[in-house]
Amino acid sequence: MLSKFKRNKHQQHLAQLPKISQSVDDVTFFYAPAQFRDTLLEKIASATHRICIIALYLEQDEGGSAILRALYDAKRLRPELDVRVLVDWHRGQRGRIGAAASNTNADWYCRMAQENPGVDVPVYGVPVNTREALGVLHFKGFIIDDSVLYSGASLNDVYLHQLDKYRYDRYHLVRNARMTDVMFEWVDQNLIQGRGVNRLDDPHRPKSPEIKNDIRVLRQELRDATFHFQGDADNEQLAVTPLVGLGKSSLLNKTIFHLMPCTEHKLTICTPYFNLPAVLVRNIIQLLRDGKKVEIIVGDKTANDFFIPEDQPFKIIGALPYLYEINLRRFLSRLQYYVNTDQLVVRLWKDEDNSYHLKGMWVDDEWMLLTGNNLNPRAWRLDLENAILIHDPRQELAAQRDRELELIRTHTTAVRHYRDLQSIADYPVKVRKLIRRLRRIRIDRLISRIL
Repeated sequence: MLSKFKRNKHQQHLAQLPKISQSVDDVTFFYAPAQFRDTLLEKIASATHRICIIALYLEQDEGGSAILRALYDAKRLRPELDVRVLVDWHRGQRGRIGAAASNTNADWYCRMAQENPGVDVPVYGVPVNTREALGVLHFKGFIIDDSVLYSGASLNDVYLHQLDKYRYDRYHLVRNARMTDVMFEWVDQNLIQGRGVNRLDDPHRPKSPEIKNDIRVLRQELRDATFHFQGDADNEQLAVTPLVGLGKSSLLNKTIFHLMPCTEHKLTICTPYFNLPAVLVRNIIQLLRDGKKVEIIVGDKTANDFFIPEDQPFKIIGALPYLYEINLRRFLSRLQYYVNTDQLVVRLWKDEDNSYHLKGMWVDDEWMLLTGNNLNPRAWRLDLENAILIHDPRQELAAQRDRELELIRTHTTAVRHYRDLQSIADYPVKVRKLIRRLRRIRIDRLISRIL
């Protein structure tokens, strides 16, 4: 049983977080990627004073092009608009995994700048570490005037459901001038003006090795950078708390850690890649021992964005969905007793050939965490992450919250036994051989930390 002292410690952390009062009428949930795309385009077109797009990447495809064109159109129509785009420095200068590096997103940004003289839409590349594998810009949010359109999605065809396939995420519009100012000022001060941050739409930008010392300084500064603001809400009203974090000891990580044990009845978690940090697994086990319910919704391995069908050429990255499934099978085998008693429910999401990218937490009917954080060791240690924590003690958002969870569960199947998941022996030959080779040299543990 969780001691009263420990429970109070966790509750105290949440109670002491600064909170910004939030009107219930200014929170809107969207339930599908096409709705998200249409809303983003509408908000860009109607913006009056600022647009700040922050994403891991803005892709050179039909969906990404529609967004970048809309930004140029808005700036051309209203030259006084403050328009900025921030993406990851390294991701912006390479092609997709397995694709040639020629004609990258950065090359496209340069062409768009040249084709639109006198219309300035700067695209900043943020280098969170000297190598992409060791940390990326995973900060999320599209700040438009006094609203934040928040999603874990990046900007391309599949996230925006531009063509036939979609990648499912969460989508929320929060109108709150105070919170938006806090986020915008932090991005301006710590990212746009940060050491080593350069424009990707400039063909004369420096090479990564030339700025490696600046990148190291930036990373250290980001570890210490947090949102600074005074709360104006108490613990009895609807409120929002923006959070940001880089590194194991960040305020965001601490809040996620403290949030879980505050569960009185039920904790629900979404993550696309089942690879929870050990400290969060321990939290879940303690909740189950204390008689609480835990629901975990993850993507089926075939709904993982790294999954490669057997009829396509195999690449090493294609082993990742299988490694995540191995993690899940091992987790369930330890906790099968709680699955049998319906205390622990694990759901696998699968909808034809579409993919799953949801992340977040719901604690009872009181707390909701909107985040791009995958709740894995990479997010915990390497990437720059952020979140919006919503406190809803009077359950004013209950209808929208319940609708969102109902739709998330629609394409899911509950796992009744760990043996319902495939074992390594059932995997395709190439996957099986690779995983066994990785295990022999114990590199699978390193992979689990950075992917």
